[in-house]
Amino acid sequence: MVHDVGKAVIPPALLNKPGRLTEAEFDIIRSHPEKGRVLLTEGRGATPQMLDVVLHHHEKMDGSGYPEKLSGEAISLIARMGAICDVYDAVTSNRPYKHGWDPAESIARMASWKGHFDTALFGAFVKGLGIYPTGSLLRLESGRLAVVVEQNASALVSPIVKVFFSTRSNMPIPVQLLDLSRPDCHDRIVGREPDPEMRFPHLNELWADPAALRKARR
Repeated sequence: MVHDVGKAVIPPALLNKPGRLTEAEFDIIRSHPEKGRVLLTEGRGATPQMLDVVLHHHEKMDGSGYPEKLSGEAISLIARMGAICDVYDAVTSNRPYKHGWDPAESIARMASWKGHFDTALFGAFVKGLGIYPTGSLLRLESGRLAVVVEQNASALVSPIVKVFFSTRSNMPIPVQLLDLSRPDCHDRIVGREPDPEMRFPHLNELWADPAALRKARR
């Protein structure tokens, strides 16, 4: 929860800059792990594991990360875990310079970044989220669109979804909960649907916890 605390002392204009950062500006951004460790050390109470993740969550397995360019086993297990969570959170979030990617696209892109993550840990992360993570917008063989609401641990490619839109009529349809893993279910996923937030700005209301949504709007 505090891995990015160092950004508290980074100028907001840099954090929220919509355009490309200069190398000098990026150097300032890259200082946030070390600044975060200083803040937590001064504040006391942080565990060694917390300090480790704060400092090393931008290290990469191939040694191309920062601030210490650690590689492989030199990066602790918990820091390798933190790196995966940090990137997933970053790429799925809306930023001033880009819209967040949908969960399934995020997983696919992260999987293509060779040398970035611990492959075994990333595999466990994907298994935990599901091949089609909760919140993903999918197209079904029937032509209906559905959002993933729950995973099936024994059938990662067949999650529980809510269908809500027909691409054949191009109109909303009554929301229906569908367990794609059931033997009596004759629909299946044919692919991800792009740009979910632009087409369906209220998509989160179909799958997210109502209490969490109310809290987020405050």
